[in-house]
Amino acid sequence: MGEATNWPTAPEPLLGTVIDSHTHLDVHDNSLHGVNAPDPQELLDRAREVGVDRVVQVGCDVASSRWAVEAATRFPSVIATVALHPNEAPRLAEKGQLAQALEEIAELAQSPQVRGIGESGLDYYRTGESGRPAQHESFRFHIDLAKQVDKTLVIHDRDSHEDVIAVLLDQGAPQRVVFHCFSGDADMAKICAQHGWYMSFAGVITFKNSIALREALMVAPQDLILVETDAPYLTPVPNRGKVNASYLMPYTVRKIAELRDLSEREATQLLTQNTIRAFGSW
Repeated sequence: MGEATNWPTAPEPLLGTVIDSHTHLDVHDNSLHGVNAPDPQELLDRAREVGVDRVVQVGCDVASSRWAVEAATRFPSVIATVALHPNEAPRLAEKGQLAQALEEIAELAQSPQVRGIGESGLDYYRTGESGRPAQHESFRFHIDLAKQVDKTLVIHDRDSHEDVIAVLLDQGAPQRVVFHCFSGDADMAKICAQHGWYMSFAGVITFKNSIALREALMVAPQDLILVETDAPYLTPVPNRGKVNASYLMPYTVRKIAELRDLSEREATQLLTQNTIRAFGSW
């Protein structure tokens, strides 16, 4: 792919097509990509060659949310979500800029190219106690915004399972909720199932040590399972540690099919139908 370094070889094309429910086409990490950042059109073309024919481009701050809307306008295979990542909220709050940024996200959310509000949520891994009030304020704002504009809430939840669920239930969850890169166990999957919340599984499901995550996948209702890359992160086996992209998602799809005892074609049909229910058609 261009002259960028460290790009893995593409897997065999899927027997069917599937949608990457969470990716970041705009995120370029020189330590992974080399000196040449990939072109979004090239990434989309390469994904299509292996059966990943549509993607959800996810915003994490005002700039990337604006980029997501522009990408969805430019590329028919892309839809957008807009939000402030939970780790962004404390940084903005310290500068006195959180309220203004949330207003800008609310304006972007009106775009017809925007199908989701996210990724928003809570992240206790990188943010300490002092930053949590800003995260909670931002998360509650995004929950209300998703309900106001009737768009899917895309949740980032890291080391904060209990609080994310508590806030959702206290604030009142939107009609459609997706736990991006689901990282809970079987008990949490049962809670999500009880409320009809989608669980999106990334390349982590292919890691040998993700036993609890695989147990969660096994108890998740079939109609609530999504698949994603979170590219350029969380590259599936056999390319763990290298740069990720939507064209590598067949590895994750095949692992889901194997664990759920589905044929590859059944898995692609199921995952596509679920993603369209979660975000609409495009």
